[in-house]
Amino acid sequence: MKFKTKFVLLLLFVSSAFSGNIIAQETKPPLSAEELAKKLSNPIASLISVPFQNNTDIGIGANNGARNTLNIQPVIPLRISENLNLITRLVLPVVSQYNVTGIGDSETGLGNAVLSAFFSPSDSKGGLTWGAGPVFLLPGSNEYLSVKRFGIGPTAVALFQAKGYTVGALVNQIWGVAGNDSLNDVNMMFFQPFFSYNWKSGAGIGCNFEISQNWEAKTTNFWFNPILSAVTSFGKQKTQFVIGPRFNLAAPDGSKADFGVRAAVVFLFPK
Repeated sequence: MKFKTKFVLLLLFVSSAFSGNIIAQETKPPLSAEELAKKLSNPIASLISVPFQNNTDIGIGANNGARNTLNIQPVIPLRISENLNLITRLVLPVVSQYNVTGIGDSETGLGNAVLSAFFSPSDSKGGLTWGAGPVFLLPGSNEYLSVKRFGIGPTAVALFQAKGYTVGALVNQIWGVAGNDSLNDVNMMFFQPFFSYNWKSGAGIGCNFEISQNWEAKTTNFWFNPILSAVTSFGKQKTQFVIGPRFNLAAPDGSKADFGVRAAVVFLFPK
């Protein structure tokens, strides 16, 4: 009798342990379109994404030039500890322009790549999220499209999210540290305030300002980018589409664009 009792208890223990393992191994439910859109509004969200952002700008300078810039912008979050994440963001521009440096002249190549690393708390408190870390400037392939210098500096981002709204700003400051000494030194600041609202469907509306200040040359480049966005699926692949006009509100002499268009496709890889 005692043996049977022990055997039954053993079976119950094994059964409960096996069930517990099954429950522990169950995958989390997939993120909704609303949750994905909210994470995409956050530059340092814990979400692997690969955006391809294309900017086409026309009417540049006295020669009425045109420039197309495809920014490849992978975002990879890494969990350092229970309370801290490291979010790496790369912006790699592939640039093609015509009639910008001279009538009939064209240039194609890589612009300066910017690599940012944000250390950010794992949990946002009261809807507030922030991150800070180093930023690196990598030289491009063409002297007309990039500054042939390496650079480094600090970067930071802070944002607040509540009831579908996201309001925040990103900033970095880069100083040149190596490269072609015959070229002008690098001393640049980038400031990007942003705002968005996302509906439960995953659709969204928003805007950002992109302000680049060249302290060395004492010039400012100022863009205003309103956008519409939507999250959808192609089979199992979650994807976001973004489109909107671009307005060049200020630029160095001879380089201001009359008008531009931004379009992006973002491939999402939620955990």
